[in-house]
Parts: sequence; C-alpha cells; structure tokens
Amino acid sequence: MNPNESKVLTLFGKYAGTVKDNGLCWVNPLMKKTHVSLRARNLNGQSLKVNDKLGNPIEIAAVIVWQVEETAKATFEVDDYIKYINIQSEAAVRHLAGMCPYDNIEDGEATITLRGGAEKVNEMLVAELNDRLDKAGIKVIEARISHLAYAPEIAGAMLQRQQATAVVAARKQIVEGAVGMVELALARLSEKAIVHLDEDRKAAMVSNLLVVL
Repeated sequence: MNPNESKVLTLFGKYAGTVKDNGLCWVNPLMKKTHVSLRARNLNGQSLKVNDKLGNPIEIAAVIVWQVEETAKATFEVDDYIKYINIQSEAAVRHLAGMCPYDNIEDGEATITLRGGAEKVNEMLVAELNDRLDKAGIKVIEARISHLAYAPEIAGAMLQRQQATAVVAARKQIVEGAVGMVELALARLSEKAIVHLDEDRKAAMVSNLLVVL
C-alpha cells in the first residue's frame, strides 16, 4: 500500500482489523478489503444564510481540514462518512453562528463575536466538529471561518449603523481630549501662579478654551 492509506478487513461480515503498513502485504484472500485514505483532506463549506445570536441574518462559511483517525468507526459506525462530515459540518457552523453575535455594535457586553473573535471562534468550531464527528472516527485538524458578512437585505442598514457608531465614538474622544487639555491648562496656570483665577474667571476661561479647541 501507499503511505497514508489503509485497508479495512472483514471476514464473512466480521471486522478483522485494519492494515496501515506500507508496501506489499499478504492477507487471507477470503477477506473483503475496503480502502480508507488516512490523508488530510479539505472541506470547503458552502456559504450558509443563518441568524446570529441577536437574530440578524448573516452569511457564513468555513474551511475544515480533517482526516480519518479510526478506520473501523468510519467504515461501520456511519453509512457514508464523507456525507456524514458534510452534513455535520454544516450543522456545526449553523450552531456556532447562533451562539455569537456578528459584532458588538448591538451587544456591547459580548466578549466573543464572529467578526472580532476569529481565533476563539475557530477554536470553538474545532471543538464542536470533533465532538460531532467522533462517532465516525474523524479528527478535525483545523477549522476556520472563510466567509462572513451580513445578508444583502440588511448589509446597507448595518453599514450605516457602523458608520454612525464610529462618528459617535470619535466625537466622544474629541470631547474627552478637549476636557483633558482644559484641566491641564488650569492646573499649570495654578501651579506656576501665572494668574489668579476666581470661579467666574475659571468658568469663562474654560468656556473660551473649549470653543477654541
């Protein structure tokens, strides 16, 4: 046999073992031999339209690297392990999308988002897939989100919301910066004793500085 290939052997319907050795092997000619590849393979999942944790429609797809780890399970525990992987992978991606929000615009307390928590999301996907595919003797080596976007019907509205949020955040930062500069200016004036300011003159100076800034 070639490297990373195996033969699952059965004798009169009874599992007799798996041959994984390279090169020429001799087995009982009465045994049925089923070929199972042990090489790592890619599954490029199709784009799915699902709802995130907050109910927003999104499009998501994943790329999965997997290989057969237990040949007996892959051959006898499921009817068709290739089809089983495809279906369970789609189910895992749908379940993952429903566990996390797309981003934290609407859910400011979200610690993990599909958009911002790529590494953690990928780890969650690998764990979910390994749990689902263990029955078929499949090991997931790597899984990552390959496509993520809002569904077309809400993409425009969500872009406007993101832009508005960015504008508000920028204004907040500008105000905080201006207030900090005014505080520093008043503190330095008092420290250097350049001018004595009563409360009314402080208020007037604060107003003038904020207008200038």
